[in-house]
Amino acid sequence: MYRTGLDIGGTKIEAAVMDERGEIVWRQRFPTIKSSYADFFDAVVEIISQARAAFCGPMSIGIGIPGSVDARSGRVKNSNILILNDRPFAAQITAHMQQPITVSNDANCFTLSEAIDGSGQGSDGVFGVILGTGCGGGFAIGRRLITGVNSCSGEWGHNPLPHYQPERDGPAVRCYCGQQNCVESFISGTGLERQYQARYGEKLSVAEIVSRVKDSDPLAIDMWQRYLDQVARSLAIIVNIVDPDVIVLGGGVSNVDLLYPELQSRVAEYVFGKQCWTTFLQATHGDSSGVRGAAWLGG
Repeated sequence: MYRTGLDIGGTKIEAAVMDERGEIVWRQRFPTIKSSYADFFDAVVEIISQARAAFCGPMSIGIGIPGSVDARSGRVKNSNILILNDRPFAAQITAHMQQPITVSNDANCFTLSEAIDGSGQGSDGVFGVILGTGCGGGFAIGRRLITGVNSCSGEWGHNPLPHYQPERDGPAVRCYCGQQNCVESFISGTGLERQYQARYGEKLSVAEIVSRVKDSDPLAIDMWQRYLDQVARSLAIIVNIVDPDVIVLGGGVSNVDLLYPELQSRVAEYVFGKQCWTTFLQATHGDSSGVRGAAWLGG
């Protein structure tokens, strides 16, 4: 059986078909249509139809979205694609395509991909962490996603930054979600850039900050050390609560090699008991984890 996955983002939709071995045999990218919900829906239908037309035989379908499907109402919530919010998208696309279609959060798809045949393969508990524009996450046990009754399992980025101190972490900041000092506001890629500009008055990208660290710039080194400590504090909360075997990192910041050498020892400083045997690994499938996870969702 073929597995089709759609990874829906704010600007593009990636679609892929995997065979029984998990090999991608068809892949296409399309712009995300956001002019209206009806136009968006029709575009998704067309993409699925193209995937179906390319292959004969049974095909499962899964879709990853920015946001989540409320477990009780079945409606989308917390999506940055605003036309999706409060829409029964999962039920409607299932009815229209006349087959079961699973819809889940994009970070959940990332986690499932890495748990099944990525960096978490063979491990029982896998927590997926995305350090990109935002700070998403997901949790899988035994290759099965744990989404929770509120459909927000893994949303570690919208908890308060642990052990926050203004003199160490800078002034308080209000997150777009309405809460104050969310982890995402500090350790996402945009959070790192925000902190550097607030502290030193210069707007730099993550890549530029890291380049300066490697060039032994004292200001960049100081910021990077503060950032690593914030990351360690935040990851320690995950270890203390769910204690996964592996934490897999994705997103743009996960590509920075300076992130990994001291990560386990730094996290141990904040873990209950001051020990941490959790493995921290970069994602195997990189940017493809989202669409691969969506494909695995379907069956």
